[in-house]
Amino acid sequence: MTALAEEVAPVVADEPVSGPGSDLDEVLWQAWKALDLPEGYRAEIIEGAIEVSPTGRRRHGVLVNRLRRALDAHLSRSGFAAHQDVNVIHRQKSWIPDLFVAPVDLDEIPDEEGLGVDASGVRMVVEVTSPGHRNLQRDRARKRREYARAGIPVYVIVDDFDDEGAVTVLTSPDPKKAKYADEHRVPYGTDAVIPEGPAKGFAVGKAIVAS
Repeated sequence: MTALAEEVAPVVADEPVSGPGSDLDEVLWQAWKALDLPEGYRAEIIEGAIEVSPTGRRRHGVLVNRLRRALDAHLSRSGFAAHQDVNVIHRQKSWIPDLFVAPVDLDEIPDEEGLGVDASGVRMVVEVTSPGHRNLQRDRARKRREYARAGIPVYVIVDDFDDEGAVTVLTSPDPKKAKYADEHRVPYGTDAVIPEGPAKGFAVGKAIVAS
């Protein structure tokens, strides 16, 4: 995510996981909607916690924008596009992926309260990791489970901090188990190819991840 969460107090909940429709879900949902954050900060609801984080460093922005430009070129005339800075909503959870692939016209997939888009219409999410244990665990573990619970078909993690850098492509989500059944990890310098969906055939390669 676009985050350096260790710089702020990231959690507003004592327990990490809540069930659909629970009292905790409702409390967090109402608290999240009432937040008035300073410019440059964003808030997500992840596994029973509200996490507040600032926007990313230069390297993070470079990678995200390279990906967005390349994805938009790949998706041209497909009816889909790469989007950013929009809430993805699923059962009183809210996430702001670094990028996601969805219809060009996001009005096709509104959430019920008009706060973002419904996760059911999102075909792929991409997160670019930021340094720090909590940031890395968010993208590698917590958001991985959340995106699987929402049934988002493809999750891509671009990770500068996985050995010398690696791209992981996760597919075949199992919402009940909160897991992706298929995982393909490749080191930087080798093309990580999206196997399905509107971005099928798109490669996260050396030109995108180069320092």
